[in-house]
Amino acid sequence: MDLQTQLLKADRALSSDEVQSLVFLCTDLLKKDLQSVSSAMKLFSLLSDKGLLSAQQPDLLVELLDTIQRRPLIRELNLGDLLPKTRSLISLYRHMLYDLSENITEDELKEIKFLLTDRLPRRKRESMTTLEVFLEMEHKDCLSSTNLDLLNTIIEKVVPMLKKKIDQFVTAMENSPVTEQTEFEKIRRRSASDYLPGHQVPSLAPERPASCGEFGSVEPLLPPSFYESISAENISLDIPIVQASTIGRLSETLECLSANEDNASANSQGYTDSPAISSRASGTLGPGRSQTANTATEVPLGLTSRAPTQTSYGGLGKYPMRRGKMGVCLIINNEDFTRSSPKLKNREGTLVDENSLRSVFEWLGFLILIERDCSRARMLSVLRNLASSDHSHVDCLVCCVLSHGREGCVYGVDGSTVRLGEITEPFNGLLSSTLREKPKIFFVQACQGTLEQQPVPIESDGSWSRSGPTGDSLCCDARVPRDSIASHADFLIGMATVPDFASYRDRQQGTWYIQSLCQNLVQLVPRGVDLVSILTKVNDDVSRKTDVYGSRKQMPQPAFSLRKGVFFPIPDQPPPPPFKLI
Repeated sequence: MDLQTQLLKADRALSSDEVQSLVFLCTDLLKKDLQSVSSAMKLFSLLSDKGLLSAQQPDLLVELLDTIQRRPLIRELNLGDLLPKTRSLISLYRHMLYDLSENITEDELKEIKFLLTDRLPRRKRESMTTLEVFLEMEHKDCLSSTNLDLLNTIIEKVVPMLKKKIDQFVTAMENSPVTEQTEFEKIRRRSASDYLPGHQVPSLAPERPASCGEFGSVEPLLPPSFYESISAENISLDIPIVQASTIGRLSETLECLSANEDNASANSQGYTDSPAISSRASGTLGPGRSQTANTATEVPLGLTSRAPTQTSYGGLGKYPMRRGKMGVCLIINNEDFTRSSPKLKNREGTLVDENSLRSVFEWLGFLILIERDCSRARMLSVLRNLASSDHSHVDCLVCCVLSHGREGCVYGVDGSTVRLGEITEPFNGLLSSTLREKPKIFFVQACQGTLEQQPVPIESDGSWSRSGPTGDSLCCDARVPRDSIASHADFLIGMATVPDFASYRDRQQGTWYIQSLCQNLVQLVPRGVDLVSILTKVNDDVSRKTDVYGSRKQMPQPAFSLRKGVFFPIPDQPPPPPFKLI
């Protein structure tokens, strides 16, 4: 059953009250006034336009129907295998309010309205449902995830037995501090189930790795329209926000991976020797060396090889990578900066990058965790919880941060900054022992300054914005700090831009850097190319990009202290849409 048929069938099966419940649950996701949305089809269209609902990712539809107790309908739509074990996209705050509404009787609602007489519009008061009352309280700025005093007082007076639901929510938020109104729990259910015992692990049959000299045969990696003309009015600023309410369950999920260890270990020996990759192109030095741009420095080793069966390429070893044991890919995506101080623009178009990263790294075999709109405190909490989880049964860690930034740091949605060192430090070998000797890979899409590399006219993803004479609006991300690579081994940080300069994001097509990264992973992983060489190709692609005015440029920069080559196992499945092998 195709997605459109499923949505049409769901639309016909849902009552008007159920539609309004779904609209309420999606309020934080769509970030707009949804009072005019009267049909499920209209809501589904808005979610699809936002990139939250698609044929490849119907998870939100399943979660919505499950929340309003329509599991039989989920099965009728042939989506029963996606029934969630953990909540994903809908915020805990929105779940809590919906749960309260389901347990408030009509008589109790009348008492609540009486207590809110001076806060509710008189002409609509009598006909308002409980959910509508909550929305009106939010509009009056007397209810939010961080402002529950009035709700607490009213519930305690009218339905004291329900006060424990509010208390449970407050406790959960205190354990995972968040200062924003919207909390997103984003463990990908389908991704997690792929790692459970019994999941079939595809065989690994890598092709002979390619050297950088072979890259010319795979051009072009992105459509000409993406490289040749960026609509100037589609570019805006980026700032990071993270939520980690589901990270606490991560250790249990990761432990499940051990069930497949014996089967997957055979695949880890399937690599063949590859020719030495050009040190000029890949930027790879010998063991015990790290490189940032053209500057090499000594990094401490202190660790021995973890996998005696690994082979080498060009005299260097390879990190063990076993299909089904890849590990976690955390995506921190900060979009909504309406509450930031200083005031920062919302990062329109960042969901395009999020969806691309999710689909590509899921295709590569990673467990996907998505945290949206995080404050500084929330971002640090998510990272520390992830670092403290048990990674003993996996081989790698990937963390992608999409946000606004400035030199050496990225922004939380509250306007506070997080230094790049604070992002990587929890994962060093001393603090995260189960990630010792394993590659820890970070991709940061954020401005690192306000300077524009010439030529190319676009707005940047930093804490500032710019409009050209014709109203163009590209944004810059963030600059690579001088000390962005930790002194410990096995780190790689891919920055969207070099220090002091801006990076660019298109509101419809996503950022230059993330889209090039995803496309090159799809193109070059099946060719057996190592990650550092892939990032070299990303550098080349992005450096050639320009906007329609030809006045702005961008140059990414990877920095690393890797001791071995990073070769992702070659997926058996075709690449996720819209990416294609060329």
